[in-house]
Amino acid sequence: MNEGIIYVLTNRAMPDMVKIGKTGRDILVRLKDLYSTGVPLPFECAYAAKVNDMDEVERAFHTAFAPHKVNPRREFFSIDPKQAIALLKLISIEDVTPDIRKVADSVAPEAKTSAENLESRLQLKRNRRRPNADFSEMGIPVGSRLEYTGEGDHFCTVRDDRRVEFDGKTRMISPLTQELLGLERPVRGIDYWQFDGRDLKDIYEETYESD
Repeated sequence: MNEGIIYVLTNRAMPDMVKIGKTGRDILVRLKDLYSTGVPLPFECAYAAKVNDMDEVERAFHTAFAPHKVNPRREFFSIDPKQAIALLKLISIEDVTPDIRKVADSVAPEAKTSAENLESRLQLKRNRRRPNADFSEMGIPVGSRLEYTGEGDHFCTVRDDRRVEFDGKTRMISPLTQELLGLERPVRGIDYWQFDGRDLKDIYEETYESD
């Protein structure tokens, strides 16, 4: 048995890829190593957990997702992070995601801040070009249940055209999502919720595709 950490990392410079790896040493050293290998932006931790045998678990993950491996010599996969996270949760002995995220945030903070500022500017431009999500226009009635697709078993209820109810409070969906993700940067809330088994972002695109 070789207890250690299996991590699922994402990178804004590679939006369609996920890195799945292991480490039994200081995670800060590992993240710094990854950032120093020619990657323009530091990695972000989507999920990390301790497992009983990190070598065996890593081999299992690489076998399971082998058809989606970008390069046979690299640990990058063209998959949705949720696919890897769902499996890792089943075999983990301890969720260490919050701790790893704190460490990840300390790697090249100036690059992270620059990326977040750029993303915020791009999001503002997108918002100016496209209308805000309106649940009634999207065919989602008041009282509908929306399922959260991030970590945790969360749901909210549509209360009017723009707002939802969560834990007894009426909120706009984007700041609610930002809070659930534990992020300081703004996010587009509809990217993290489903209605009746469909992603809200897909419903949004269908509704406003002609705008």
